[in-house]
Amino acid sequence: MGMSTGFLQYERRTSEALEPLDRIKNYNEFHIALSKEEQMEQGARCMDCGVPFCQSGMTLGGMVSGCPLNNLIPEWNDFVYHGNYQAALKRLLKRNNFPEFTARVCPAPCENACTCALNGVGVSIRENELAIIEEGYSNRSMQPRKISGRSGKQIAVIGSGPAGLAAADQLNLRGHQVTVFEKSDRPGGLLMYGIPNMKLEKHIVKRRIDLMKAEGVVFRLNESISGKKQAEKLLKEYDGVILACGAARPRDIQVPGRESKGIHFAVDFLSSTTKALLDSFLEEGTYLSAKDQNVLVIGGGDTGNDCVGTAIRQGAKSVVQLEMMPKLPDQRAADNPWPQWPKVSKTDYGQEEAKAVFGADPRRYQTTVKEFICDKEGQVKEAVLVELAWKKDPKTGQMTMEEVSGSEKVIPADLVLIAAGFLGCDLEVAKAFGVETDPRSNVRAESTGEMSYHTSRDKVFAAGDMRRGQSLVVWAIREGREAAQAVDQYLMGYTNL
Repeated sequence: MGMSTGFLQYERRTSEALEPLDRIKNYNEFHIALSKEEQMEQGARCMDCGVPFCQSGMTLGGMVSGCPLNNLIPEWNDFVYHGNYQAALKRLLKRNNFPEFTARVCPAPCENACTCALNGVGVSIRENELAIIEEGYSNRSMQPRKISGRSGKQIAVIGSGPAGLAAADQLNLRGHQVTVFEKSDRPGGLLMYGIPNMKLEKHIVKRRIDLMKAEGVVFRLNESISGKKQAEKLLKEYDGVILACGAARPRDIQVPGRESKGIHFAVDFLSSTTKALLDSFLEEGTYLSAKDQNVLVIGGGDTGNDCVGTAIRQGAKSVVQLEMMPKLPDQRAADNPWPQWPKVSKTDYGQEEAKAVFGADPRRYQTTVKEFICDKEGQVKEAVLVELAWKKDPKTGQMTMEEVSGSEKVIPADLVLIAAGFLGCDLEVAKAFGVETDPRSNVRAESTGEMSYHTSRDKVFAAGDMRRGQSLVVWAIREGREAAQAVDQYLMGYTNL
């Protein structure tokens, strides 16, 4: 590294966020980037540690530690320190097809695995990544690449989320002709409609799609490939098919009153807001609105937090967020040492905004819904909540959650958003292509061996959340890259991807 003592001389700094009461006035990204000089200092904090856990992508304690893409982090941190952004960009793009996405929405397991985090705070890796790629776009380094020669092979990618895009990008670069089929009216999948605009502005997604189009990738929109005839037609027309439709089946909750009006899946709420924002600048009546509503969000993960932030921007009357699990500790526990992923409590942007607007954290831990109460028109009006407690089964020794007797409480709830995760892929697509699924309702395809990413059907491969289940964008990109490698090997007998 250029400055081996940088981690001692410079404190960690990241881009400043606008104050919550200011940023909730719109749906724009709300961080103010560091200056180039300040960013170079952050690059200097990379400490030449010898064993860069940041890029390991290992599984420790059942959780990923370090970057699943095995990003060449120390190398491009060093180039940032020296102000050589052109060289940094080349090293960054070696392992990551879309750093403009991961630098905005990835939870940065690399930073928690950083050696600096052992006795302090990690290097601001994600922000350095964002600085590199945005500098690449601003100085026009991000131009369409010239594809040296076409192989004559035709590949269909079903789904234009991060896995599908990564696979398409890799295979197109290899010289194959790639067509991406997307059921929505805009490409991007999860990136377009699953992640709110304030986390990832949609012109960033469009910018990358336009670049891929200029390089030869074809996008066909409003095409849902869910029928057997459609699937068979594709298998005749294309030399290979990659299924990358994501984890499309949201987990429901089954309690009395679930059929009431006003209860929606989080993905529908978020996507309707983004679509209305892009189509009509949120014209009234074009999306599911939380305005003047008592909002109940069921689920404590990132999607639940996104619902909180979106509901507040829409003018919700109140917001309550339920989390079945206990609150995590504020500091690492003794059985959760570095470089494992830190199982600690965090307050995300939505919860910060709820505190600013309503004066309290919206989260209620170890709590779930026992019943929904609706009015005469069938519209949900209240929810009966109940507290939960962990108990050990004396026979099996397993820990289970049970309701705490007498802990029921009724709260107003005009709009309920279910953000309880996903159960697996769209089974219609799996049935259309005749591929096997695993016990978790994901498409069965191994990640290693000669038949990696190959499904039970010849010519058909699977990648991303559709194969591994709900996960991070960075994992989806890795899956797309590896599936592209498997397809290339299948078609050509060898691969240089």
